[in-house]
Order: sequence, then structure tokens, then C-alpha cells
Amino acid sequence: MRAIVVVLVAVIALAGMIGGIPSASGRADGESAPIFGIKIPPGYRDWKLISVAHEEGKLNDLRAVLGNDIAITAYREGKLPFPDGTIIARLAWSYVPSEENNKVFGRPQSFVAGPATNVQFMVKDSTKYASTGGWGFAQFNDGRPADETLLSTCFACHVPVKARDYVFTHYAP
Repeated sequence: MRAIVVVLVAVIALAGMIGGIPSASGRADGESAPIFGIKIPPGYRDWKLISVAHEEGKLNDLRAVLGNDIAITAYREGKLPFPDGTIIARLAWSYVPSEENNKVFGRPQSFVAGPATNVQFMVKDSTKYASTGGWGFAQFNDGRPADETLLSTCFACHVPVKARDYVFTHYAP
């Protein structure tokens, strides 16, 4: 299991170095997500890693979850609810086999990040987003905000983890 996590972290780091992470750079319009009014936070690609994941099924992607300094401090201290100002970013890429790596290993076993699919943000502001557990939600596809229909489903999806302040991701130290 530890080897899988190490490989995922390496893949995510490599994807970031070669520009595979969806980013705010090149976005001239600075659009914000409908409903919650969230824009892509500047510098989020430099935030610290909270965890990585592989989603199967319909999504079939690799994910990196990053946090701003407030989020990282709260995770490390086990602080719930998360304080206002917390921002959690979830970056996702398609999950593809690595022919190059598999040649080295001599069998198909290596998967890497493919094209970026989207980036999502959760922003904690207990006053502004009181009706959604204190969280605002955003998703950007190729730097453009997802539509209101998609974003209106975010909170309902997070309700089952209310006891963890509506956050699915556990800290992977």
C-alpha cells in the first residue's frame, strides 16, 4: 500500500512539473463558479498535499487533494470543524497505463496521470455559506467554471460526511 501511495505522489508531482495540473494560468477572464462565486485561488498549485486517491467506476481518475495553510494546520491538529478561510483543492486526471514504465517492469502494472479532467475547491466561510454547512463549492473544467446544475449537487453529496465537517478526505501524513 505504501508503494502505491509513493507512486501516486510521484505521478502527481511529475504531472505538475510538466503542466498536467489544471491551472489558473492562461485564464484571462477570471470567471467565478455560479452559486458560490468562487474563483480559482492564485498559487493553489503550490499548496501542500493532503492526500491522493484513485477513483474507479465512472470517474476512473487519479486525484490529488491540496490545502492552503489554514487547511493543513487544521488537518495536522485534527481540528473540526475546519476554521473559516480553509480552502481544499481536488485536482483530477484520467487514469492511464504507462507503456514506458511497464516495459521496465516487464508486465502491465504501472498507471499514471493522463489528461487533466477538472479541479474542484471547497471554501470554508461559515457565514457566507451557512446554508451549505459553511462550505462553498466550485469546479473548473479547462479553467472554466462548471454550470449551476452541477454545483447545486455538491452539498447533498457531502452530507453523509457531516461528522467530518462535510469533508471526505482524511489527512495522509
